[in-house]
Amino acid sequence: MLLENCIIKLKDLVVDYDDERVIDGLDLEIRDKEFVTLLGPSGCGKTTTLRVIGGFVEPSAGEVFFDGKDIKDLPPHKRQVNTVFQRYALFTHLNVYENVAFGLRIQKLSEDEIRQRVTEMLRIVNLSGYERRSIDQLSGGQQQRVAIARALVNQPRVLLLDEPLGALDLKLRKDMQIELKRIQKETEITFIYVTHDQEEALTMSDTVVVMNQGVIQQIGSPEDIYNEPKNAFVADFIGESNILPGIMKRDFLVEFGGHEFTCVDKGFAPNEQVDVVVRPEDVKIVPQIAGQLTGVVESIIFKGVHFEISIDAMGHRWIVHSTQSEEVGAVVGMSLTPDDIHIMKKMEE
Repeated sequence: MLLENCIIKLKDLVVDYDDERVIDGLDLEIRDKEFVTLLGPSGCGKTTTLRVIGGFVEPSAGEVFFDGKDIKDLPPHKRQVNTVFQRYALFTHLNVYENVAFGLRIQKLSEDEIRQRVTEMLRIVNLSGYERRSIDQLSGGQQQRVAIARALVNQPRVLLLDEPLGALDLKLRKDMQIELKRIQKETEITFIYVTHDQEEALTMSDTVVVMNQGVIQQIGSPEDIYNEPKNAFVADFIGESNILPGIMKRDFLVEFGGHEFTCVDKGFAPNEQVDVVVRPEDVKIVPQIAGQLTGVVESIIFKGVHFEISIDAMGHRWIVHSTQSEEVGAVVGMSLTPDDIHIMKKMEE
């Protein structure tokens, strides 16, 4: 069933490079005016998917729809799509104003309309007053804003962003994450963003598409992706996780780590082998006698807002995030509530 306000639809998409399958039967629908992030490790196919949407890669099979129309054979310059790459490709011989105005001049718009649209776009990206600056006089973050303004001033329906923050330092990246989300909300243009940075995806996105080996693993809101991962790959890739083998004894009862635990999951076969996911921040360290599990503290790392504590429990290494430190070598208990335990289908080897 088609999503409401769907602007882009990829159906049975296949891309092969030199007899290697990069995208394998991908189906994806993207809503209009949404901030969507394609997230996954290097080589998972996220950039290739972006380039198919932009018209830079021709799929081996499948269909590409824009507003319900097949655009697979439409060249990039005829699509209502613009792209911002990691390398901004700004014209160093032109100042900020002329960089942003470049596409409008190609369209032979009047000087009044060019001035109005460039001025408004520089306001949106917080570069008012920088019109006459040369590109070499700008910081990395400012150059990125110029690249975004140049892409948006042509009023595309969709903006594709291929890891555009990759060249920035950590603080500037975090600042620009907030700015990009603000710009997307103000312009109401659909943003499709590619990154391998989990925090970036969770911070900015309305919808996250997690990919691996050319296949979509899960689609959902940042909260759903983090709190309810569909499989061990998603759980491990999105933040840190403790992933253990378990047996679903029956609905709402799972066995792992040598103990049975009440959980909130159901719908598995009796005694089905499953993967159990527990987030580090959900594990409570308690006195040994009060714990459902018992382990020995192996190491402690101070992370600023919490301590990262490694605990060996029956040969399994648990990672626990706690505001309270423990002594290395101490025997501690670990306590879990039913809501802390997430059950997933066993991943195929």
